[in-house]
Formats: sequence, structure tokens, C-alpha cells
Amino acid sequence: MEAWRFFKRTLVLVLKGRPAYYIWCFLLIAVFSIGLKFYFNQVNEGLIVTNMRDQVSWGLYIANFTYLVGVAAAAVLLVIPAYIYHFEPIKEIVVLGELFAASSMIMALMLVFMDLGRPERFWHLIPFIGKLAFPQSLLAWDVLVLNGYLFLNIFIPVYILVKSYYRQEPNKRFIIPLILFSIPMAVGIHTVTAFLYNGLPARPFWNASILAPRFLASAFCSGPAIIIIIFQAIRAISNIKIKDEALFKIAELIAYAMFLNLFLMGAEIFKEFYSDTIHLAPITYLYKGIGDHRALVPWIWSSFFLNVAAFLMFLLPATRRRIITLNIACLFTIVGIWIEKGIGFVLPGFTPDPLGEIYEYIPNLTEFAISLGIWALGLLIFTLFMKVAIPIVRGDFVHSRHEKKTLQPSLSKNAGIEGKGNLGE
Repeated sequence: MEAWRFFKRTLVLVLKGRPAYYIWCFLLIAVFSIGLKFYFNQVNEGLIVTNMRDQVSWGLYIANFTYLVGVAAAAVLLVIPAYIYHFEPIKEIVVLGELFAASSMIMALMLVFMDLGRPERFWHLIPFIGKLAFPQSLLAWDVLVLNGYLFLNIFIPVYILVKSYYRQEPNKRFIIPLILFSIPMAVGIHTVTAFLYNGLPARPFWNASILAPRFLASAFCSGPAIIIIIFQAIRAISNIKIKDEALFKIAELIAYAMFLNLFLMGAEIFKEFYSDTIHLAPITYLYKGIGDHRALVPWIWSSFFLNVAAFLMFLLPATRRRIITLNIACLFTIVGIWIEKGIGFVLPGFTPDPLGEIYEYIPNLTEFAISLGIWALGLLIFTLFMKVAIPIVRGDFVHSRHEKKTLQPSLSKNAGIEGKGNLGE
């Protein structure tokens, strides 16, 4: 009965807000609905309605999937300083970061579903229902670690928030092991994703032993950069306290990760060009172009300069500790890493194909609409998470026995429904 009452109160929270909140949610639902319409057409006609072909069978969906797995894994950069080093400015907001990781994982899994040619057969991948071919299949490993990490990043913050709602201390013997377990799981989701690529010997561009650490290094750049932007937005539209010190510490960690990312990328470029083997064609196509086929060249060099500029801005305290330059560096990182891990990584692996044919893939309207629809769905889920989480973290939304009797008549205001400065209002 008490659980049902808590659910009803959270439902009231997410259904009430000021006009700006409704407009934001309606916009996200509209974008998702448009994407859903394009997806139904894709299901009816098949993947032929996309610009993917036999030569390039992974496109924008898998590029976004790879990027979002890294974004989700980046929550570990909040968990480690918060729970291992007890850095209080981050510890106060780590729950919000974990909910962002959960939203990112939902988007990543949905994008894989969008890429299935026969989506009605996805049940074969469900543990205990379908046949996962575990442990010999890397895809089976990926299904397990991705869903396991999603579960952890939903269960941990929900458990902590419910305890906060009832003004109870979380059971540390129970929750701390799960929090610590989420750290190797964060590493695992992107490591297994990297293994899916470099386990394909017929694709020399992906067949590199440093691919997993490259994935992790870039993940610890893009994810925290998005988190910094989101935390500032949350701070602006709610009265929750997110200290600049926390943002600056995250930015400092990005600087270290970006250095490692650039170093590993440089090592891979040196190995490929200096050895000058017959497998040089994919990276040549990416950085120089082959003949008239140069579609990715401006993209990858733009990514390189954006990442270098972002690294310098994160490295220097004078720019890292100024909100304007910090935000510019974050935007550079978000775009630069998306290009590097998206179209700059997936497409060269297929180009040229094993027969030497070059097919220059460009996503079409269907792929853009479906991808934007999934991003809109993820942002909507995260918005609803924040609509409940922020009032609990702030102390406005608590169990009725902890509320002052004088405030009970205006419960909606105390619960963060109509009060000034709440999320989306």
C-alpha cells in the first residue's frame, strides 16, 4: 500500500509542471513520434529504405550505439571520486549522473533494435527465453553486460532516492558493493563492445589490440562533457546546488582522458602508416581519401582539431575554471568524439570492402529521423527521472510523516510540483 502511494505521488510529480516543462516534453514526444513513423516504414519495407548496403551494413544506428555506450560508461568518472575518494561536491550529485547513464543505456539498446532487419526475432537474445550461445558468442556477452549495467544504474539511484524519500540511511553493506561493482561493469560494457569490432579479422581497421583502451579513453571524455552541460542546465532551472568545484573536477578528469585518447589514436595512426601494409586502405580512405572518394576526410580532421582544442582548454586551469570556455571545450569534445567514434570509426571499417569496392555511405532521412527519435526518447526518460529525483535530493519531496504539519495543506508545492525553481518550470 505504501509503495502504491509513493508511486502515485511520483506520478503527480511528472504530470504537473509549468508551461515550459510541458512544451519540452511535448517537443520530445513529437520528435520521437516522427522517428517511430519512419521506423514502422522501415519494418514494412526492410533496411533497404536506409542507405546501408551489403558493402556498408552498419551505419548511423550502430555509430550512435557505440557513442552512447561510451557516454553511459562515463558515469564511472562520477562514481570513483564520489564513493572511493569521498569527494563531497560530486557525491552530492552522483545519483543524477547514474540516472543519465541509465537513460544513455536505454538509447543504446534501442538503437541496436532499430538496426535489426527482423526485429520480431529479438527474443532470441533474451536470457532464459532465447538461445544466447553463451559463452562462445561475443554478442551474448554484450547483451549480458549492457543489460546488467542498465539494471545497476537504475536500481542503485532508485534505492538511494527511495531511502531519501523516507529519510532513512541506505544500507551501506548492501548498496556499496553494488556501487563498486558498477565500476568494472562500466569498463566491461565498452570493452566487450570493442571486442565485437576487433574480433572481426576480415576488418583490419578494427582489428587492433588497443581498441578497447581507446574506446574507454574516448568514453571518459564525451560522457563527462555531456554531464557538465546537463548539470549546468539542471542548476539553471532548479534550485538544486551543484557546485562549480564539482564541474571543474570533472573537467580535470576529462583532460587526463583526452590526453590518453589522443595518444592512443596517434599510436594507431603511426602503426598503420609506418608499417604501410596492404591493410592500409581503410585508414587512408579516412584521413586522405582514395581517388575521388574523400567523404570522411573533412569530418575526421575536424574531429582531430576539435579534440586537440578541447584538450588544451581542459588542461589549462585558466580556461577549465571559466564557465564559458569550459562549455566551449565540452561542446568541442561532444562533437569531436562523436565524429571519431561514430562515422569516423564505423564507416572506414567497411571501406573498401573485402572485394576492394568503395561505397560511400551517407545516412538518409529515415536514419536521421529514427536516430533523432531515439535521442528524444532518451532525453524524455531522463527528464522524467530528474522530475522525481531533484525534489528528493533537494529535500522537498519526502514521506508525509516527515513533512511539517503547517505545510501539509500545500503538499504539491512542497513536493516540487508547483514550487518556484523546480525542474522544467
